[in-house]
Amino acid sequence: MSKTGIALIAVGILSFGLLINLSSKANSKEGQDELTATLEKILSEQEQAWNRGDIDAFMIPYWKSESLTFSSGGETQRGWNATRDRYKARYPDQKTMGKLSFSHLETQSLGNDAALMLGQWQLQRDEPIGGNFSLVWRREGDRWVIMHDHTSARK
Repeated sequence: MSKTGIALIAVGILSFGLLINLSSKANSKEGQDELTATLEKILSEQEQAWNRGDIDAFMIPYWKSESLTFSSGGETQRGWNATRDRYKARYPDQKTMGKLSFSHLETQSLGNDAALMLGQWQLQRDEPIGGNFSLVWRREGDRWVIMHDHTSARK
């Protein structure tokens, strides 16, 4: 094998090693902690928006796309506008909305630009309800957005 061939193989191995190093940052303890803090901050802002009766602000973290999916009650809603309209129809006033809280949050990186979050939700109101959720997040530029929300109520 020529020196050029050996050099090309060495460059390939080094490049591959660099790619592995870059992608492992997302899965490192530091990267995971940063991701968790970022997404939990967004969820906290959602809680605050909900609890002041502001569904439009609650919707800000959702991917503003017709490809957004929201699954609940055995049905899947597609699109940001349809998801917002569903929330507004189902929760027409602050009494119906109640006070939202999220708990038992778990976040897992799915690479540099995607994450999965599991958790529980609770609405305190005349007839309290709650359940579980899973969110699939994607990074769009410098912000994280929810591209899929699957929410279920506990019986």
